[in-house]
Parts: sequence; C-alpha cells; structure tokens
Amino acid sequence: MSKAPTDRPLAPATRLVSGGRKPFDHYGFVNPPVFHGSTVLSATTEDFLKHTGRYVYGRRGNPTSEALETALNEISGAAGTVLTPSGLAAVTTALLSVVKPGDHILMTDSVYKPTRHFCDVFLKRMGVETTYYDPLIGAGIAVLLKPNTSVVFVESPGSQTMEIQDIPAIAAEAHKVGAAVMIDNTWATPLLFRAFEHGCDFDIQAATKYIVGHSDVMIGTVSANPTWWPKLKATHGDLGLCVGPDDIYLALRGLRTMGVRLKQHQENAKIVAEWLQARPEIERVLYPALPSDPGHALWKRDFLGASGLFSMVFKPVSNAAFARMVDGLEFFGIGASWGGFESLALPFDASSYRSATTWKVDGPTLRLHIGLEDPKDLIEDLARGFERLAGR
Repeated sequence: MSKAPTDRPLAPATRLVSGGRKPFDHYGFVNPPVFHGSTVLSATTEDFLKHTGRYVYGRRGNPTSEALETALNEISGAAGTVLTPSGLAAVTTALLSVVKPGDHILMTDSVYKPTRHFCDVFLKRMGVETTYYDPLIGAGIAVLLKPNTSVVFVESPGSQTMEIQDIPAIAAEAHKVGAAVMIDNTWATPLLFRAFEHGCDFDIQAATKYIVGHSDVMIGTVSANPTWWPKLKATHGDLGLCVGPDDIYLALRGLRTMGVRLKQHQENAKIVAEWLQARPEIERVLYPALPSDPGHALWKRDFLGASGLFSMVFKPVSNAAFARMVDGLEFFGIGASWGGFESLALPFDASSYRSATTWKVDGPTLRLHIGLEDPKDLIEDLARGFERLAGR
C-alpha cells in the first residue's frame, strides 16, 4: 500500500484490499490493531467536557471499528456505516432510524422471515403498520404508497424464493412520497449490487455471511446515503449498539478476500445449478444467473454478478425420500446460515410466511449454498443423494 493517498478512481478489488487501512498510522503493520477498551482518557477537563478527542468511549467506536466502517463506505459509496451485533440487528436498526408511531411501511413479501416477525410484532406494538407487497410489483408499488409511508423495504433476490426486484422503478415511486428505500443486500454485497446507484437510501448486510466468509462471526452493517446518515448514526448510538473488536477484526480480514471468494462461489454455483437444472427430479432451479430464471433479465441489467446461494423445487416426492437425500449429503451441512467457505443445505417451505402472494409448489424445496469445494465433488455428492431419493 502506498504511503501517499491517490485521488484517482480505484477498482473494487483494490478498494477491498486498501479500504480503511493506514499502516503507517500504527508503525507500518499491514492490518489495523485490535483495540480492546471501554474507557478513553481525556488529556484535560476541557477536552472531556467538550468531547474534543477523536474517540470518547469504547461503545462509540475505536480505530478497529473505524477501519471496517471506512472500508465499507469506500466500497459501497456510502456517507457512513454503523456496525451491529448481527444481520437482524442491522435490519432493525435501519428501520428504527426512520419509522415512528403512526407510520406505514411497505415490505417485500419475499423478505427474510425474522424481518417479517420484527414488523408483525415489534413495529406493530410500536404503532407502525406494515403492508406486504408482491416482490415483482415494480413501479406498480405506487398504488400501495400512502402519505404516511416512511419506508419501502426490498430484498433482491428474495430470501429463499429468489425473486429479483425492479429496484430502480420501486425507488423512483417511493421517493415521490418521501419514503426511504432500504435493501437487504446480503446476497450480492456492494460488490455485485450498487445499492445507492440504483436508488436505495440504506444498504444493509448480514456481514456474518460473505464479508466474514468463514462462519465464525455474528455481525451486521448498515450504510446510508448523506440524507439519512445523521439519523442512522444517532439511532445506532441511542440503541447502545456495539460489536466486539475481535469480531470486527475477523470481518476486516474476511473483507480483504471477499472479491475472490465471491467469484469462486459464483463459478461453482453456476456449474452445480446448471447440472441440477437438467436433473429429472428437479422441477426448477431458482437462481437469477441462469438464463431460464424469470428474474434473469433484471439481474443482468442491475447486478454485476451472482453469489453462491440458490434454491430448487423438487418434483413431488415423499417427505421420507427427501429426508434420505438431504440427511445423507457428505459436503452439504444442514444449517440456517450461508456465505462461509462450506456448502450448506436448508429445507424450507415458504408457503407459511407469505401474505401478499401465494407460494405454491407441488414438491419440497431446498436452498443450497455452494461453497469453495470442487464442484465435481459437490455434484457427485448430490448425485448420490438422488440415488437415495429414488430408494436405491
């Protein structure tokens, strides 16, 4: 890394490596130090009373957290970023930065299930009304907007069911009534979907997943544009949220290799998805990077790539046969998260948590995260699974 900063535009891969790093601020060590601490001393009474120091208290940040926040600002184009203890905490912090009692929000029907629960329970108790909408509505969302609509929340692709949303069209309508547009951008990260360039005001990530990349840290991030950054920063402080420095350090370490990992996740996922698409046991594969996917055209227009997460719908088969297939997989652990180096399988049924739309399929559904293993080995593992599915 150069000692002198450059003013020329940097490629995303370079920003991943250089963002938030100032080695010569700490004796030339490549990575930012891990600062453990609560108390921050002031040199004088005046400094303490006027908060003249760069840092005032451990909960409000330190050089370790600032390094990750700065890196994410540079990568996403945000005015500011806050860190939270989990991806769900990132979602709730973003929402609480905007909504107040009496407000109305529009939430995509394909949203991450815990986000739906937060709206239906916590925000409802707070006096905030939530209307769920068809993720494919596009500019038609205008008919659902109310004078008190304060947030339009998108998640593209949709959690588990993988619908791609027309975010620029949705954002254009939302902004006409002054609503903030928030995206859960965990699937793509700012590397593959430039949220602010497509009309979003908040970019939310479960950094637990691709930023960390090693399935060993819980952490969330919320980035905001200049309009909403002051409210986000204030709300984050008021909620008393902070993340331990060791977890932040691991997220920083993961961030540096996220670009190359995402490329490999995509390459592996496309190979496996194309193979699954040709299997007679599979009704359809839900992966926007496939030309056959209904959202492929929008994905190709707005996204810069795909990650390793997709779902598939089986043709009708007994629950016992489906369980035999999944339970016997060697390289696919059965787990609820994703984004790490390892492959995962998650059986799901989205029919019970849709309200604006109907999710109806004839066979079971399975979400796969394709990790960094050799795709040939993953395919062989799945092929043996299909043998068990058939009872052989």
